[in-house]
Amino acid sequence: MVNQQYQDCIQACIECIEACNVCFDSCLKEENVKMMAECIRMDRECAEICGMAVTAMQTNSHFVNQICGLCAEICEACGNECKKHDHEHCKKCAEACFKCAEECRKMAS
Repeated sequence: MVNQQYQDCIQACIECIEACNVCFDSCLKEENVKMMAECIRMDRECAEICGMAVTAMQTNSHFVNQICGLCAEICEACGNECKKHDHEHCKKCAEACFKCAEECRKMAS
């Protein structure tokens, strides 16, 4: 059983991974894909660090605070990139990223 203190953060990370993956895929289908390049890049990076954070929490890693701290930074950056775009998938992704950043900051402190 995963440490109960990690539950909210793990859930936020999983939701962020899902939102980033949907945003990534949707960005690739946009008319001007070049304009979405940084959003796509951030979606990938954010989903990766969120996955790493989930694993760190599930395995009670000695580095969970540092990993969650970095995850918060990357989620914040991804959210800021996504909110530059008017697409619904970007708005939903930004929301999930900011929520995850908040939960990860709690975990990191």
